[in-house]
Amino acid sequence: MSSTDPSPFMRPAGQAAPVAPAAPAAAAAPPSIPARPQGVNADSTAAARAAAEFGRRVGENVGRAIVGKHDVVELLLVALLADGHVLLEDVPGVGKTTLARAVAASIEGRFSRIQCTPDLLPSDVTGLNYFNQKDQEFRFRSGPVFTNFLLADEINRATPRTQSALLQAMQERQVTLETETHSLPLPFLVLATQNPIELEGTFPLPEAQMDRFLLRLKLGYPALEEEDEMLTRFERADPLHGLAGVASTSDVAALQQQVRTIHVSDDVRRYILELVRATRTAPAVSLGASPRGSLALYRAAQALAALRGRDFVIPSDVQHLTAPVLVHRIHLSPQMRLRGRTAEQVVADVVAGIPVPVTR
Repeated sequence: MSSTDPSPFMRPAGQAAPVAPAAPAAAAAPPSIPARPQGVNADSTAAARAAAEFGRRVGENVGRAIVGKHDVVELLLVALLADGHVLLEDVPGVGKTTLARAVAASIEGRFSRIQCTPDLLPSDVTGLNYFNQKDQEFRFRSGPVFTNFLLADEINRATPRTQSALLQAMQERQVTLETETHSLPLPFLVLATQNPIELEGTFPLPEAQMDRFLLRLKLGYPALEEEDEMLTRFERADPLHGLAGVASTSDVAALQQQVRTIHVSDDVRRYILELVRATRTAPAVSLGASPRGSLALYRAAQALAALRGRDFVIPSDVQHLTAPVLVHRIHLSPQMRLRGRTAEQVVADVVAGIPVPVTR
């Protein structure tokens, strides 16, 4: 399935997609659109159509509360359909909480928020067993992690002990307390925020936790026109309060399985592996991306292709995701950090150094 309108997120909210005239049956595909590779089946095509329609409806609905940021919304939906988690690194006040609440409301999902502080305990996240004097037995009281969308605000202000309370939940979608294991609602997405400017009173996330985030995103400041529209839109009321659902959590759970049928050719699969493995041998890197990074890039590329209405992954999908997926998974050597090199620059160099497969 191909489309000349690659992403519904690049259109203003409420504007319909342009209808392209029907092409003759014998006409060749436009040069900018790769030919459909062999191996694409009916399941892939159905998954792409369903995901593209889901992305259009949710993207337009979120656009009623969030001005601009279409690319960030698209990537957040990529994480949702790829069953991953998102780390938002940005300064306060750019709309991180509003974005999380808008997406949760759009799919009628449960939303919980944790304000991370140094005195936050693991039981404040997962819940605890308490003794019920009336029944003379212990009962489990679930914590805020038992939700569909968990916003962990300023996660690096929680102590390492509390941060580790999320490790099992993020990886296994369950929480173990004493001898009992409790399953989390599905879908389950952790949206964690941290301020990269303030360092006092913070605890850097360990490698095991960073590796569990599928994507690391930045919202950034809005453009002048977007900020002006925001002032107008929020003049009388917060549009988030009246935001209705346009999908359900069961729709998301079904799409998470469907997008895994999106076709990935052998050449593109090898391209993904070469990109990730190159981060481990780059001279500026002391610790490269793990095999979980390869799987994350693979799953995210499938979700992105589906959201853009394609039933197969192309190299540009992979390239679009290399920075959000890989930057937070690598560590530069001390010498490179002293020279002012950044992980973003190193990943860009890796992408530039790997030959792009030619779509046949």
